[in-house]
Amino acid sequence: MEFSACEVGLVACSRYDRQLLKGRVEALCGALGFRVSPGSRVLLKPNLVTAVRNKGLACTHPEVVAAVAEWFLDQGATVRVGDSPAFGTALGVMASCGISAALQGLPVTMINFDVAQPVRLASGLSVGVARAVGECDLLVNLPKIKAHGQLYLSLAVKNYFGAVVGFRKPWLHARYGDIDNRFEGMLVDLLAVLPGGITLADGVVAMHADGPVAGTPFPLHLLAGGLNPVALDTALIAVLGLPQEASPVWRECLRRNLAGSTLMDLSFPLARPEEVAVQGFQPPVRMKPVSFHPWRLLLGAMKRVMTR
Repeated sequence: MEFSACEVGLVACSRYDRQLLKGRVEALCGALGFRVSPGSRVLLKPNLVTAVRNKGLACTHPEVVAAVAEWFLDQGATVRVGDSPAFGTALGVMASCGISAALQGLPVTMINFDVAQPVRLASGLSVGVARAVGECDLLVNLPKIKAHGQLYLSLAVKNYFGAVVGFRKPWLHARYGDIDNRFEGMLVDLLAVLPGGITLADGVVAMHADGPVAGTPFPLHLLAGGLNPVALDTALIAVLGLPQEASPVWRECLRRNLAGSTLMDLSFPLARPEEVAVQGFQPPVRMKPVSFHPWRLLLGAMKRVMTR
């Protein structure tokens, strides 16, 4: 994945209507100059953290996933959809939150990220990335715009963490969460070993006040896109009216001087952030430690087994 692109697409979207969403996807991809070759192997990676709580609000909306899948099918691509949820399996979460039903009748394959391929990051840390990620030509990142109790916000960069398979994710939280900026650094390092593609962020109804699971709905009425997830995150923080420095992931991107980490880097072929900006989006009141207590790690492992 390369970070040089600094164009960010922002477009208003008032409801989860598939044809409306598909038109917005077309507008975003066109404005960003994103093209798909017929026969491309496309992997959609929504946020499938869990569907056990909050009526699916924590996950990328089913109609967003279906609209993006239809758009790529129209381009002649083959499409798979998968993730590595915090609890349960991708197939189970997709069935529970309505994605399976939304994709019914489309020639789309839904998969679990359950086979890992060891990948060494720039820091020397080895992580298990889903083999399916390495097998695609284009990785399409579909985050839900959310507040996050440990990382302030869950946006484009954070959503790529789902490429890491299964129990390895909470283990990385536990092992590196409280060591300086090691965890945030790992999230940013991960981008360099993933395939290129595009991020299309679901902000039609965002989640605020808490997160990534237990927050409340916030009508952001926005679909956003970018080829560079760092640039997209910078723009979205501005749209939400929040201080950039409050996000540890953004601070790590700025520390590395990555393209897209300041608003001055960015260009906006559609709406500008101030044109779609909102007031009232509430970040977490108190930030929780990134690292998990060993007992929580064990409890999470038990829940993962029970929800399969």
